[in-house]
Amino acid sequence: MERSIQEVARAVGTTSRTLRHYDEIGLLPPSRVGANGYRYYDRDAMTRLQRILLLRELGLGLPAIAEVLARRTDAPSALRTHVGLLHREQERIGRQLRAIERTLIAIEAGEEITMESMFDGFDHTAYREEVEERWGAAAYATSAAWWEAKSPQERAEWQRRQRELFADWIALAESGADPTGPEAQALAERHAAWLRAIPGTPATDPATRRAYLEGLAGMYVADPRFAANYGGAEGAAFVAAALAGYAAERP
Repeated sequence: MERSIQEVARAVGTTSRTLRHYDEIGLLPPSRVGANGYRYYDRDAMTRLQRILLLRELGLGLPAIAEVLARRTDAPSALRTHVGLLHREQERIGRQLRAIERTLIAIEAGEEITMESMFDGFDHTAYREEVEERWGAAAYATSAAWWEAKSPQERAEWQRRQRELFADWIALAESGADPTGPEAQALAERHAAWLRAIPGTPATDPATRRAYLEGLAGMYVADPRFAANYGGAEGAAFVAAALAGYAAERP
């Protein structure tokens, strides 16, 4: 199973120039270069390209992708993680599609439709009751207002950063790194900074920041919904240990 650079470029909707660039920077070397100078790609090379394309869709830049690929050499395991992420995204998009179809049917039939039906899959307030119970209504209202004030481009950028953070946690956990080691602690600092950027959360208050991080660490492990963001229970346990270690070192 070997394909020429032109065939691969055509299959993925890119250009031969892009694939040559990936080779030049060491991201995607061809499996073979023919006597005529043409590059050829076997199944392993095309699997690597598939991973590159998936990581690009998560918003990672080429240097970050190279780092992830270097740390996560087990392609089947990495692809299983992507399958889980894509299934969750598929479910969300499916809910949005069904909501839009219900709205169209109601409009064309001159019927009423509930807001819950209209906005199923669009709701970013799914954890509202939990947030209010844990940290108060003011915390939720402040963070919700902050989110609503963002432009579509700003929201997309925030979500890109979030996906990149989750992907980096998964990659580091699967690399076998020490959760209290320098790499994990640097990522914990980045995670804490990401949380501090959200107004209204206890992460913005030095008096509650440590307890908040420790509480989140436990929640990531206990709640499968959060654990899924980190590749499952083992990944969530790694993140929890890293955040707990980070919080313990802070006054």
